[in-house]
Amino acid sequence: MEQTAALGRPSSSKYGRIVATASMTGYIFVIAFLPMLLVAAAIFDLASFAIPNILPAAMLVLFAVFLIAMAIGGHPLSWSQLSQHLLAGGVGLAAGMALFAAGWIGGGDAKLFAMASLWLGWDAMYEYSVIASLLGGMLTLGLLMFRRFPLPPLLAAQPWLLRLADREAGVPYGVALAIAALNVLPDTEIFRLVAAS
Repeated sequence: MEQTAALGRPSSSKYGRIVATASMTGYIFVIAFLPMLLVAAAIFDLASFAIPNILPAAMLVLFAVFLIAMAIGGHPLSWSQLSQHLLAGGVGLAAGMALFAAGWIGGGDAKLFAMASLWLGWDAMYEYSVIASLLGGMLTLGLLMFRRFPLPPLLAAQPWLLRLADREAGVPYGVALAIAALNVLPDTEIFRLVAAS
């Protein structure tokens, strides 16, 4: 073992630490960073009716890094598993862009839906879509009721609440998309793979 280390090759214990670190990195990506990006998207959409492009882009980069970390950790996704995620992301993007073209959702919502679908995978896409639709409907009804009444002066001093109360404004569907993704994530195959690693 000492000769191996002397030749510049990692010892078995050092390799074990690298593998363990990569596995933990993959776990952290799913458990912490992805939910943080989803929550950030929801907050941005609620406050400004816009989701910065950096958030869906970060979710895409994070997915690629996650795949690498899982592979280094000895738990690579099979081609079948990966194709299910790519299919979900592609269908999510096509569906989101169609809804955006119809004027039903914003461009940021479409990109968020696509990236959340990429992470959740094909098996979870139906459940995700149904929950997101139900939450989106509830959000729309809630906003319609909210907008029927004038804001109290204390609340009217908040610019984001004024935008939210504007009857001509749209609906921040990113909130529903993010909550639905957070709800579905613990039941996904990718979450179970990370937990098992």
